[in-house]
Amino acid sequence: MKLCIVDNDTLDATMAPVYGSYGLMLEKVLRHAGASHWEFHHFSALLGEYPGRFEDFDAVLLTGSKADSFSEEPWVVELRRRVTELLAGNTTLLGVCFGHQLIALCMGAPVGRAPQGWVTGLHTYQWHAPDMLNVERDRFALLASHQDQVLGLPEGARLLASSPSCPVASFSKGRAVFCVQPHPEFVEDYSAHLLHKRRAVLGDPHYTASLNSLKRGHEGLEFAKLMVAFAEGRGA
Repeated sequence: MKLCIVDNDTLDATMAPVYGSYGLMLEKVLRHAGASHWEFHHFSALLGEYPGRFEDFDAVLLTGSKADSFSEEPWVVELRRRVTELLAGNTTLLGVCFGHQLIALCMGAPVGRAPQGWVTGLHTYQWHAPDMLNVERDRFALLASHQDQVLGLPEGARLLASSPSCPVASFSKGRAVFCVQPHPEFVEDYSAHLLHKRRAVLGDPHYTASLNSLKRGHEGLEFAKLMVAFAEGRGA
């Protein structure tokens, strides 16, 4: 397996020495989830870095970002153009948070600000596809940090997971697309960093509730195993 990771953000200067990048965080959790034998290749959409041929990869993964997937920033417009082309081909696409939103947008789904505002901390997501990927559970506890979300299921897609605050939390389409809004790659310390950074925006009640939720633990590794299985074509 050769995975192309398209990174769509940079980490704060205090976090970069610890976590590297969103792409490296995703590589780490995917390796622990069973992809230790994969080849990982990293590119930065922010810097205009893309592989010469996406066809050389078995799958392409889009990371999260603080940017809006519907932004008219030139690098986001270019990323949407390339993802639209990929959707017309045979390359498997994986998306997390911003990546999830941008892929859905390129598939024709509405994406915008979440009506309830920021979704942060630990949330429980109902799993709706027990027949897919041999999932023997009905929910996942995952770490989230977003103010945008997919507002409607893309045409032809299957709803995989939802929560009261995020009705389209994960979806797939055939063997081509697998996306998730929360962050399987996040750990509690990084989520806490984002909460501290946005405390004034969130307000103290939201901030405190989200920070306390981190104590309950999360299942990012378990969800990452689904991403590995999907990319490898197992049990879809």
